Amino acid sequence: MRTTTHGDYLTQLTRFAAVFPVNCYLVREDDGFTLVDTGIPGSRGAILAAAEAGGATIGRIVLTHAHADHVGSLDALHQALPEAEVLITARDARFLRGEKGLDPSEPHAKLRGSYKATTTRPTRELADGDTVGSLRVVASPGHTPGHAALFDPRDGSLIAGDAFQTRGGVAVAGVVRPLFPFPSLASWHLPTALASARALRALGPTRLAIGHGDVLADPIPALDAAIAAAARKVGEG
Repeated sequence: MRTTTHGDYLTQLTRFAAVFPVNCYLVREDDGFTLVDTGIPGSRGAILAAAEAGGATIGRIVLTHAHADHVGSLDALHQALPEAEVLITARDARFLRGEKGLDPSEPHAKLRGSYKATTTRPTRELADGDTVGSLRVVASPGHTPGHAALFDPRDGSLIAGDAFQTRGGVAVAGVVRPLFPFPSLASWHLPTALASARALRALGPTRLAIGHGDVLADPIPALDAAIAAAARKVGEG
């Protein structure tokens, strides 16, 4: 697993960096690490080793959404860290329980991607504006109905899950980048993802950390271009 540190608080952990990068993140807090996402199955050992190398333990596990490449090692990590909090939005928590229906108020587009039911249950279900350590929860549905991003006001880092990608070019969830189309192909509803992308851009992030691709510093110009491309895709001009 490749380990890359960005600033004082953020460490990116990447499996299969050269071919199909799958990222999770350690966020340093005064009381240890918050782990954002758990990667694909088999990532437990490398994640625990990275935390040990960083000199702290993992006290919280927060999930941006319920796709298998983000929750794949949750059960294994929960076994190793039974005291750690487990957090996900109330909406995507239902996918962890194996419930795959859409609400009447939600766009009835096809759910895409691999949703993984887990035996681990959240200790807390999240809503927009909640805090997880220093991180602020920002609802960002579109890739999944209950997708959330995490914003660190200490340095402006935005951990955006799959609301954006940087591999193959910066794009909003649901806009295909031919060199790396997979996040788009696993996205639920592009118009919703576009609205979320605009809300995330309005935070003015100084750093963009995503589920697939490298961390991007000074991301605003790239975000603006990606949002414009998504707007064209949905027919806004």
